[in-house]
Amino acid sequence: MSNPNPVSGSPDKEPATEAELALTGRADRIVETTSPKQPAPGPRPTLGRLFLDNLWAANTVTVTVLALVLAMLVGAVLIIVSDPDVLATYGYITARPTDALDASWTVVSEAYANLFKGAVFDPEASGFTAALSPISETLTYTAPLVFTGLSVALAFRGGLFNIGAQGQATIGVVLAAVAGFALPLPPVVHLVVALIAGAVGGAVWGFVPGILKARTGAHEVINTIMLNYVAVYFLSWIIVQNGVQNPDRADAISRPVDSSAALPRLLGDNLRVHAGILLAVLATWAIAWLLNRSTLGFELRAVGASPDAARTAGISVTKTYVLVMVIAGMLAGLGGSQMVLGSTANALTPLVIAQIGFDGILVALLGRVKPWGVLLAALLFGALQAGGNRMQSYSGISLELVTVLQALIVIFIAAPALVKAVFQLRAARAARLQTSLAKGW
Repeated sequence: MSNPNPVSGSPDKEPATEAELALTGRADRIVETTSPKQPAPGPRPTLGRLFLDNLWAANTVTVTVLALVLAMLVGAVLIIVSDPDVLATYGYITARPTDALDASWTVVSEAYANLFKGAVFDPEASGFTAALSPISETLTYTAPLVFTGLSVALAFRGGLFNIGAQGQATIGVVLAAVAGFALPLPPVVHLVVALIAGAVGGAVWGFVPGILKARTGAHEVINTIMLNYVAVYFLSWIIVQNGVQNPDRADAISRPVDSSAALPRLLGDNLRVHAGILLAVLATWAIAWLLNRSTLGFELRAVGASPDAARTAGISVTKTYVLVMVIAGMLAGLGGSQMVLGSTANALTPLVIAQIGFDGILVALLGRVKPWGVLLAALLFGALQAGGNRMQSYSGISLELVTVLQALIVIFIAAPALVKAVFQLRAARAARLQTSLAKGW
């Protein structure tokens, strides 16, 4: 009767040598040390559990939403501090703490309620016009911000920081207004010509820093800031010139734009929202397509990522810089033209452009320089501006507080590590790994 093989256990094979036994024992030890006994897998998490885990993970959407929450909380503190009657209740908070808490809740809830009613919907409104007035105001403020935000975002994707959206919008509003009251054209043609004039004005003002950057290496931030001043002074000068200034007025205001060049209103004459918001959505789609689907968009992103690598690959960095700034200026010029062709104003004044160019920088950063993100960020800023007007009128809260809220939102968006630290967020990959190890997967 043959002896069984120590290695295979088969009676038909020769006994293993000492070397084979040593190797076999070493392999067994390796398997024992590297492949521990796996525990039985537990039940897989439910869909709701996975949703909550991903919601609390530190992704972009979560950080953005929580940045808004933090800004609202800090804004609530500022509202309380700015109200002397509420502060007086904190003088005896140890004796009657409910007075301070009730007063704080009342002033904060009333302020934010009016912010919502002025921006989205007023439940107490009666009638079609009153019910849609808040969203109409929000969309009216949103439209030009979309264009200036896209201007900054597009330049940023191309590796340039376009601080000159304010100046480009200013030149755009000047040319659009002049075309709006100086050219006797039929209605539809007049509007198209005025919009083109605004776009061309912004494109020319964007071409200057673009060609200087491409040809001489001059920094676009310095050039665009200087051009902002030139545009502002040019606006102040041209308003008081003969043929531009309103002959019936002694102050600095231009002739009104003809009705044939005005953007049509979407919800009737009593509501200010106009077709500019539709153009803003169309422009967002066009820029998204340009960046993600076109050859120019690929070259633009390549130059923005690494100009040297793009040049090595055969991409003309000079041409790309010029085209990026021209398109960015055109977008800002369209945004500026809406300030006088829309329902915000119908004539040039020194403050007609407001701060839409500088607000466009904040919108682009909040939207993370992505076209559809810019649209949503502009909608948020438009809502804050529209709601801030009602908050000031009904709650007595300073309108500057809305500007502070905007700044806080951008600060928290720009500092995601701070938001993650405050809310104890974790990375999504780390959370999944921790869950897998805990369940023995």
